[in-house]
Amino acid sequence: MNLPTVVTQLVNAQNNYDSKTYAECFTDTAIVHDEGKTHNGKEEIYQWIEDANKKYKSLMKPLKYEESASKGILIAEVSGNFTGSPVVLQFHLVFKDNYIDSLKVTG
Repeated sequence: MNLPTVVTQLVNAQNNYDSKTYAECFTDTAIVHDEGKTHNGKEEIYQWIEDANKKYKSLMKPLKYEESASKGILIAEVSGNFTGSPVVLQFHLVFKDNYIDSLKVTG
């Protein structure tokens, strides 16, 4: 599967529980929507993924990737310390200057 570099970095950071590198995949003004909450900017994104890593210990296994223009959808199996694990989630991505500018996680 051919993933954009920044998506590969995101998956690797997630699977290594590296919250700092994960947050660095985003623009300074990026927005993340997950579990009914919105996180704005790298600092909030860092705090969100740091908390999620401690709570869920999630691992991502990419299953499919589609891209058009500056948008992409990563479908991945996510497993970890949560009810229903593993689950297949969709990561709706918007890119800007080779970084992620928006991420929305859906089931």
